[in-house]
Amino acid sequence: MKRLLSYSHDTYGLGNIRRMLAVCNHMIETIPDLSILMVTGSPMVHNFRVKNGIDYIKLPCLSRTEAEGYAVKSIDVDLDETVRLRSDLILQTVASFKPDLILVDKKPYGVEQELRSTLNYVQTHLPETKCALLLRDVLDGAESTVKVWRKQGYYEALRRFYDLVLVVGTRAIFDTTKEYSFPPAVADKVRFCGYIKKEAEVQRRDALRKELKLHTKKFVLVTVGGGEDGYHLLATYLAGLAVQPVAEPFDSVLVCGPEMPGSQQTLIHQAAIRQPHVQVREFVDDMPGYMDAADLVVSMGGYNTLCELLSLQKRAVVVPRVRPVKEQWIRAQRMASLGLFGVIHPDDLTPEKLMRTVFDNLDAADGSDRSRPGLDLDALPRIGNYIRGLLGEERVQHAVSTDEAYTVPISRLSERRDGNNGGGHPIVHGHPLLAAR
Repeated sequence: MKRLLSYSHDTYGLGNIRRMLAVCNHMIETIPDLSILMVTGSPMVHNFRVKNGIDYIKLPCLSRTEAEGYAVKSIDVDLDETVRLRSDLILQTVASFKPDLILVDKKPYGVEQELRSTLNYVQTHLPETKCALLLRDVLDGAESTVKVWRKQGYYEALRRFYDLVLVVGTRAIFDTTKEYSFPPAVADKVRFCGYIKKEAEVQRRDALRKELKLHTKKFVLVTVGGGEDGYHLLATYLAGLAVQPVAEPFDSVLVCGPEMPGSQQTLIHQAAIRQPHVQVREFVDDMPGYMDAADLVVSMGGYNTLCELLSLQKRAVVVPRVRPVKEQWIRAQRMASLGLFGVIHPDDLTPEKLMRTVFDNLDAADGSDRSRPGLDLDALPRIGNYIRGLLGEERVQHAVSTDEAYTVPISRLSERRDGNNGGGHPIVHGHPLLAAR
């Protein structure tokens, strides 16, 4: 039985935990004799379906205050103490679980460097354990990302500790290695896997529309992901319904997201009551199903949301986040330039402009847009191939992508990162419970 441990810091929204769950669920379905233990800071992990063979350990929650700034979310403990607690929990878990592979999401050293001691421990005490980084195609603008990565020592972390970097994206949209100035030794470890395809139940569309008791022929879904900064889009949409005449009525379902403050959710509910054919939900655990049932989707520009739109070939209006990082805007703008959906910069968002765009798209929509160009959505099987290689298969055949094709010998994947212990860094510094191991 092989063991995989995944780490996802999850300080903002639902994107990281949903993406990691999709990857873990796929691996459990396709890799025999595998057990997965997820280590996550997500406050919502218990709300998602977790397949048999997967369990999780919940870390104390952090929240993001600004780009690369964090605060304690729930408990009355200062940030440094909470990070030490999280770091201790991660290290104890790895030392006890002894995974064959550690899959880290986004940050090579974790949030606030909380993985550093664990990576040092693994390199010295679990030398057969492989490490892979799961990375979104876009993190932020090039200048700010390179500055952060240099400051945090992420390039060196990838060189020393990681066997592969699995990018869920394509060079055609964003060449992560080039845009972020990856050194050659690090760029050589990068594999572009394509985007993550989201599946919806085939029979779900008609059943869900009946469950919603729609009163009209067309249905617009408005979703803002986790919802922590989604109030403005929902409020603008409701204001647009109030000021724009509607030739043909349509139903709207607004999903606030579990992270939207209660006071803002109350305002959305109060405004929605004054509008006919509007329903409000706090959270749905089948967002692909709701998207599939809709004729048009209005959304923010999170990675998972765009993958769902592309997977279902939905006609959509995207209003991406531009602060505190530009990730959503960069990705959405580049995809929109290919005609994949419409995009509105949030600084240009008005009730009138949003409603005009909604009406135009509803007039042209039949619930999907099969004629639009598609993107490579085969990330999950490619990630599974690379994971199997890291877990010990002789060869991994990388399915042909739009960017590249690889055949990766196990001899290459099993090479240790730099052949040493990283210049004598302390292995369990600050972790006395493991000092005697």
